Amino acid sequence: MVVLKVGDITKETVAAIVNAANSRLLGGGGVDGAIHAAAGPSLLEECRKIGYCEPGDAVVTGAGNLPAKFVIHTVGPVWRGGTRNEQKVLESAFINSLKRAFEKAVKTVAFPAISTGAYGFPLDVAAKVSLCAIRGFLMEHPDAFEEVRIVLFNQVVFENFSKEAHRCFPI
Repeated sequence: MVVLKVGDITKETVAAIVNAANSRLLGGGGVDGAIHAAAGPSLLEECRKIGYCEPGDAVVTGAGNLPAKFVIHTVGPVWRGGTRNEQKVLESAFINSLKRAFEKAVKTVAFPAISTGAYGFPLDVAAKVSLCAIRGFLMEHPDAFEEVRIVLFNQVVFENFSKEAHRCFPI
């Protein structure tokens, strides 16, 4: 089941939270900063040991003080007008995050709207790419998850994702 909601991803009671990380995994602003702040210093220590994550890839750490068991760090693309394979990289970020969650045998995972904040990805395009990537993974692995939650930081983002959800997941 795929669920969209407005909320604070750091408070979600799921097995894994996906972090919209930067390549160096050192924390930052937006979702990344909020997750690092809520998780505490152990998260940064684990990230430093990993050191780097390519855009579109994903790595896993413990979750520190978060209610989740794992944090899956993925690096989305910076939007540069759509001419530098940004949609494919965003799709890969979602698919690789789901693969890491599947490898850890978690049944619930929460995603933010990756790349839609400081990285400037247009909401409508990000919603389509993200939701269709999730749908594709779930079609290939129908029993992988009990719930994939997309936790959106405000009503505008929620409305963009909701509109696209009806296209990617017809009733």
